[in-house]
Amino acid sequence: MRKLSKISKTLALLLGTAWQVRRRVFFYEAIRVFTRVARPFVNAIFPKLVIDELTHGRDAGKIIIYAALTVVLDCLLNAVTDILHHIIEKHRDFLDRRFDEMRTNKIMEIDFEHTEDPKALDQIHKAQEGLAWYSGGPVGLINVVSNIVTAVFQFIGAAALFASGSPVLLLIIGVTVAILSFMNHKRNAIENRRFLKLSKINRVTGYYFFQITNLRFSKDIRLFGSSGMFLSKTSSLIDETVKADKITESDMLKCDKVSVSVQAVSDGFIYFTLGYGLLQKLLTLGDFTMFVSLTQTLKSAIEEIIRNIQEIHKRCAYAYEFVKFMEYPNAKIPGEKKLEIKPAFKIEFKNVSFKYPRAESYALKNISITINGGEKLSIVGLNGAGKTTFIKLLCRLYDVSDGEILLDGVNIKEYDYDSYVKALAVVFQDFSLFAFSAAENIGACKREEVNEKLLNEVINLSGLRETLEKLPEGENTFLDKQYEENGTEFSGGQRQKVAIARALYKNAPIVILDEPTAALDPMAEYEIYSSFNSLVGGKTAIYISHRLSSCKFCDKIAVFSENTIKEYGTHDELVKKENGLYAEMFAAQAQYYKN
Repeated sequence: MRKLSKISKTLALLLGTAWQVRRRVFFYEAIRVFTRVARPFVNAIFPKLVIDELTHGRDAGKIIIYAALTVVLDCLLNAVTDILHHIIEKHRDFLDRRFDEMRTNKIMEIDFEHTEDPKALDQIHKAQEGLAWYSGGPVGLINVVSNIVTAVFQFIGAAALFASGSPVLLLIIGVTVAILSFMNHKRNAIENRRFLKLSKINRVTGYYFFQITNLRFSKDIRLFGSSGMFLSKTSSLIDETVKADKITESDMLKCDKVSVSVQAVSDGFIYFTLGYGLLQKLLTLGDFTMFVSLTQTLKSAIEEIIRNIQEIHKRCAYAYEFVKFMEYPNAKIPGEKKLEIKPAFKIEFKNVSFKYPRAESYALKNISITINGGEKLSIVGLNGAGKTTFIKLLCRLYDVSDGEILLDGVNIKEYDYDSYVKALAVVFQDFSLFAFSAAENIGACKREEVNEKLLNEVINLSGLRETLEKLPEGENTFLDKQYEENGTEFSGGQRQKVAIARALYKNAPIVILDEPTAALDPMAEYEIYSSFNSLVGGKTAIYISHRLSSCKFCDKIAVFSENTIKEYGTHDELVKKENGLYAEMFAAQAQYYKN
């Protein structure tokens, strides 16, 4: 019952979607079924009539008509079948792209924590491979269903003719097909085991090849001599794949030996039976040739019915990985309350603790802090103290394990997530820029949708004006050379300014900057923070920085250590605190500037 449920869900999603977006494919396939059903009977019945006429009636007119009908109908049916095949294959491309789009949209919609979950990443990979490589996609399943319908009609027609002429052959063919179908079932099971076993190996191998061939990593790989490590790891994974393939081929060879032996014995019985009937004059020569032809038709029809039923099981088992991914459960419960955007918000962490999925220890423990509307908070601390995790929780990329986070007194879990993130403008330390124009990277939208006034304002505030004016196409210059000949490659500091400009462009009431100036020199950093003070105005702002000089721009400072907040206060309060962690960190940095 569970297998039938998987098959029905898979067929409902794939064929149902195909019917909605490109139903003409089903019409073309129906015509193709008719042509494929008719062709073997044309090639069996009309030659029988020709031979019987040659051996008995010898009517030249009939012989010519039967022969002409055989040739014309066979050519016509064959041509129509081929034309329909090519038409359907063209629609395959459209449907495959549509399902790729569905998968891509799902990837963008799944909760962030799934993007860091190996189990979810494996499911994404299996969904792609299962649908694109193994199942044949929606058109592949349509073809299998079409094959079954075709075979059923061919079986009915051939069986009716055999029942009137040589019923014993039905038994021989039935037993043969049953054995061959069982062996095919074993082959399918072997292939499915290989697919499940190699799914993770294929994903990791793909990652290694991507790193080796991606030009962004070429400097590190060359300068640190890492190519040997990558090739060694890739080679070991390829060895595992080859080993699995050898086992698979060995098991399949055993099935093939049995299938070939059974087929040979069956053909011997069939030809002996037909030859005996001809010698005993139970069959005419025309009957003999027709039954020889229909033997293969009947055998193929029964094989096709059983094989394609098994094929549906196999293909749906692969395609079900796509269905599972499309139904992948949310990591967090979605809220329903719409957040009304206003100039500033009050943020409260109440005894918040958090442990990453599959982790044994807490990344944050007992965090309690209030950030009033319009207040600027600086977060400092050593690496691994939990600063970025604090921001991830506020952005609700993860939900807290214990405690709660409130926005204007309401638990952020209650807010509709799309409306909630509109209140946040965030620059993470591992931000991404895309192979779009500078204006599109900043506006995060198509060029024609960019607000020119706001774009120019944030370009000035982020210190990008001089850089962009030197480019031949200004803010319309693409930030990548891979796809645009006139593109450019920004330095780390320039890229960081673009990311900052993007956060400013969003004009959200809560501004979060995680190491926003790490790639900038001290003077450029000073200019950025000076501009932020005038821009942020009454907005709520949170800065994470290892450069403690930036803390002077903030109202309050939270010092993270040992996964909790150890110190909290203003710069002047904390720098004077005896044996304080902040005072120690500030003094350590200050001495390098003094020296």
